[in-house]
Amino acid sequence: MKYQKLINTNIKKLRLSNNLTQEEFSEKIGISIQGLSNIERNRYQPNAETIDKICSTFDITPAELLILPNPDNQEIISNIVTLLSQCSSRRLKKIYDIISMLVKL
Repeated sequence: MKYQKLINTNIKKLRLSNNLTQEEFSEKIGISIQGLSNIERNRYQPNAETIDKICSTFDITPAELLILPNPDNQEIISNIVTLLSQCSSRRLKKIYDIISMLVKL
């Protein structure tokens, strides 16, 4: 998963985990609803000022926007598939061998 998409996804998760509508969230961080919607749909990236406002409002660090909060199994599988799709055949074979050994443990 690319870092920009991860940040945008986690911004949406942050909003939802705080039970906020897009309107409430955008008001808290000082951007338009359309701007927030575009961020959540990964149409554009928040600038540093917006990230600072989000972090300040919710008492988190910018690094925390890069951390996936307890993904479910389907999300983990999806993220793994995304990462694997970017690997060479040689690297995929090595990853397969490692996974095979781990599953046997």
